[in-house]
Amino acid sequence: MAQKKMNSIVRQVRLSVSTIALLLTLPVIAGLVTTILYAGRYQSMIRRMDEAAELKPLVETTLAENMFSVAAGRISFTDSGAEKLMDHVKGTLDDLLGETSGGGHLQLTVARRTTDTLEQYIYKVRDGMAEGMPIDGIEGIVDEIRNVGRLAADMVDAFIGQEIVNARETSTRLNRVVLITAGAEILLLLIALLYTRYAMNRMTWMIRTALSSLENTVRRITEGDLRDRVSDLGVEELQELAEHINQMAERLETLIEETRRNQEHLAKAELRTLQAQINPHFLYNTLDAIVWQAESGKSEEVVRLTRSLSDFFRIALSSGADWIPVSQELKHVSAYLSIQQTRYRDILSYEVDSPEGLEHIYMLKLLLQPLVENALYHGIKEKRGGGRITVRVKTEGALMRFTVTDTGKGMTPEQLKEVRKALDAGKPSLQAALEPGYSGFGLRNVDMRIRLYYEKKKGLALRSGPDGTEVSFVIPVRTREEIDHDEGLSGRR
Repeated sequence: MAQKKMNSIVRQVRLSVSTIALLLTLPVIAGLVTTILYAGRYQSMIRRMDEAAELKPLVETTLAENMFSVAAGRISFTDSGAEKLMDHVKGTLDDLLGETSGGGHLQLTVARRTTDTLEQYIYKVRDGMAEGMPIDGIEGIVDEIRNVGRLAADMVDAFIGQEIVNARETSTRLNRVVLITAGAEILLLLIALLYTRYAMNRMTWMIRTALSSLENTVRRITEGDLRDRVSDLGVEELQELAEHINQMAERLETLIEETRRNQEHLAKAELRTLQAQINPHFLYNTLDAIVWQAESGKSEEVVRLTRSLSDFFRIALSSGADWIPVSQELKHVSAYLSIQQTRYRDILSYEVDSPEGLEHIYMLKLLLQPLVENALYHGIKEKRGGGRITVRVKTEGALMRFTVTDTGKGMTPEQLKEVRKALDAGKPSLQAALEPGYSGFGLRNVDMRIRLYYEKKKGLALRSGPDGTEVSFVIPVRTREEIDHDEGLSGRR
């Protein structure tokens, strides 16, 4: 709808701003870069001339005077500092050679070679003084130093002159660049003004179109289409209004979803309350059985029953956790059946399949025990001669299938139909849980918990006949990390 036009506004604004900025800044940047470049070259020339000017008196007079003082015996060769002075002169000339090209480079090369000759004469003075050469011979060497020093000074003068010529040329070029940059800036400024006028006219048309789109969207929202949204208009003055309109529509749209979630949380809370109900008769009967075994002196049976009861309640409570390892769930149902077998030894046998590798797979707790309890009280006890309860778990790829089978009385087709209808009717209420005859939190509670926590449309699957009943359910394989991640997302919702 209006999304394409709003995107056109954004593109037009960006194109206009970028083009105007480019037209106005390119010549300025070019002029600044060129000015900085030429100014840097000019400053380098001035610096080189200063350094060369400092060298001239050193090679022309200072060295010769120091050597004359050495020949006259006023100072020693070491105190004259001639070696350090020569190192300074040669180092400076080497640095200047590295920075200079053209005619100045040739002059510096000659001056550098002359300093090598000058250094040799200085060492002759040192050696002559050490060997006791006559004074007139030393003075002759000093004269050579003076002559060579003048030659080096002349080369330095020539270098300075060349640098002056180069600096004058650089200044002329810099002035030319400044004038060209100023002319280009004026020309591009005129072009920018013309383009700005064109761009403003086009953006005005696009903004009017955006306002029309905004008006249409608001009208549709007021008519009840809460899924419609105002897209990004690209206009700062309208953006806040558009965001408030979208927030209003989103808030109205989420009211239904929030109501659904509140109902789901309420259902989970009721199911937890049912889950927390402990059948006192089961506890009383188990404690009575422990007392009977103790009075009969069956200490091993007392230990077994006590340990099973401890496992049963410890796993059932699980420190308030809703999710436990599958191995713990199987251990919980084993503890329950172990206790019940003491009471119904003559009519009850059982088998709990517990494969290896289930310690790191988690499931919602207390899904199996209610099914086993239902199988015991409504299947095994109702059949003459008792029967057997089997609990099996099987991994099927990313899913796990749990099956509770009993060889009890079974259900007629009419009874099976009624039970399935009751499961499809919805979650059990607290009031129903407290009615006489209500067994634990029952099949409906387990069915609803599977649907709610695993977000499944179907919970329990039932099959029954004269040979017994089978109740099964399928849930995804989930690790502790996956559960923590999903529960965190659920909490943030």
